[in-house]
Amino acid sequence: MERKRWGDKPYHSLDYEMRQRFGEKVYRLPLNAGMTCPNRDGTIDTRGCIFCSGAGAGEFAAEPQLSVSEQIRIQKELVCSKRPIRLFIAYFQAFTNTYAPAPVLRKIYEEAVCDPQIAVLDIATRPDCLPPDVMDLLGQLNERVPVWVELGLQTIREDTAAYIRRGYALSCFENAVRELRHREIEVIVHTILGLPGEGREDTIRTMRYLNGCDIQGIKMHLLHVLKDTDLVEDYLAGKVPVLSQDEYLDQVIGALEVLNPGIVIHRLTGDGPADQTLAPLWSLNKRAVLNALHSRLRQLGTWQGRLN
Repeated sequence: MERKRWGDKPYHSLDYEMRQRFGEKVYRLPLNAGMTCPNRDGTIDTRGCIFCSGAGAGEFAAEPQLSVSEQIRIQKELVCSKRPIRLFIAYFQAFTNTYAPAPVLRKIYEEAVCDPQIAVLDIATRPDCLPPDVMDLLGQLNERVPVWVELGLQTIREDTAAYIRRGYALSCFENAVRELRHREIEVIVHTILGLPGEGREDTIRTMRYLNGCDIQGIKMHLLHVLKDTDLVEDYLAGKVPVLSQDEYLDQVIGALEVLNPGIVIHRLTGDGPADQTLAPLWSLNKRAVLNALHSRLRQLGTWQGRLN
């Protein structure tokens, strides 16, 4: 099979995709709408997912007490102090960003998309928090500016999903993807590599499953053990081994090789806050991890979709 080319990388990177669509680099602005999660407010549970810190993945987002417009302004200034950027993705990152009545969500999202420099509205949420009126709202907004919805699947194994307290069945995810795609909304799926009891073959099975789900993007995360999460207790008890860097790279490459080449890679690793990360500490040097990945991909002469 002939290698596909996406600029200088052997996979379909988000940067490549944005340059193809908009002709230039587009930068994500992490925002915080001040929402909670049904896995924390008692609707499903009060403890959250086992790996989730009190920030709900919003450690790098702006302060929720600020207006959306002010958050965008501040985040723009931070980005543009380092490099000139003209277009941005308004990324509602912290907790569950559709977990509010549709009129409330409309006000929040409208405040973001009215900024002429916002090229994409990107919303992280749960598939069980997308009722029909919210789906319709997202569909309406998608007619004005591209809307992406990020869904935290993590794994297709129901036993692992129960352990991490995901709180919804795989069928719920499948229904959410169908409804979003019916409205032509792009779907980005979060997966976690290195979950307890899961190995390389589990990762590959998850990727093959996602190939058939009509998704447009994926984020691959490494399982981090963060302070103030329930995962810490099992980690310290030796019940949760964490991947070495070599093991992680092996899983990422296996995932890429079977993944549909049309699916955009939004993330291939992650780095938790340095003062909160217990393990694995090698993950804190994100640039070194990515450099090692690119080097290994070149050495192996492989690429996204080679085994698809």
